[in-house]
Amino acid sequence: MPDAAELLAIAVEIVREAGETARRMRVEGVSGVATKSTDTDVVTAADRAVERQVVDALRIRRPDDAVLGEEYGASGVPGGVRWILDPIDGTVNYLYDLPQYAVSLAAEVDGLVVAGVVRNPATGAEWTATLGGGAFHDGGRLRGSPQTELAQALVGTGFGYDPARRVYQAGVLHGLLGQVRDIRRFGSASLDLCAAAGGQLDAYYEKGLNPWDHAAGGLVATEAGLVVAGLDGAPPGLDMVVAAPPALFKPLHDRLVELDAAGGP
Repeated sequence: MPDAAELLAIAVEIVREAGETARRMRVEGVSGVATKSTDTDVVTAADRAVERQVVDALRIRRPDDAVLGEEYGASGVPGGVRWILDPIDGTVNYLYDLPQYAVSLAAEVDGLVVAGVVRNPATGAEWTATLGGGAFHDGGRLRGSPQTELAQALVGTGFGYDPARRVYQAGVLHGLLGQVRDIRRFGSASLDLCAAAGGQLDAYYEKGLNPWDHAAGGLVATEAGLVVAGLDGAPPGLDMVVAAPPALFKPLHDRLVELDAAGGP
């Protein structure tokens, strides 16, 4: 297996450079705005430029690796190391100049994520993790929230772009809201996972996340001691991602199962 620390060092260097591109292009003004799955699912010229920059940089450093990116899909030869990239996670925030977006890059070896970095170019905050090596925020070790009561938990979540899915998710939220301290919705899954890792959120859940949304942030949360999984024993994925400290995971999980949070459109 390639050394996880070496892969992380490559990822950090590339993401810092790409993050600066995203930040600079935001200062210059968002351009090339288009839509993808729905009229509210936007992509910008910066999304595409950052993804191209990261892929080009990986090709120079590790030409035999595969890459899965949000905007251009898969490239390279399957097997061995695969990089999973979200060039701008939180594109709507980016569009509105809200400082809550990230460049997220993870290294996966034989299907297992072993290294990841999430960086917010607007603030310079950075989260890193290696499998078995812990999770860190700007050099400080992350250990998640000490909260043990769901009723006192601040829970993060997000919503899909399809209107019918958002309506269904609102129903789930309605069923959960009275059983937690409160809900936060910041608009960037990778940053939400990192917030849960650092205890700024006690827990997090969301339906509809693609691999690039949670690969790096999920490793950060896992290495901070959180349980990161789907519902009913499923792995984290499109149906559901739940990230919570062990004491909160079961009650949150069980309530989400009761609410059929993985169901609907």
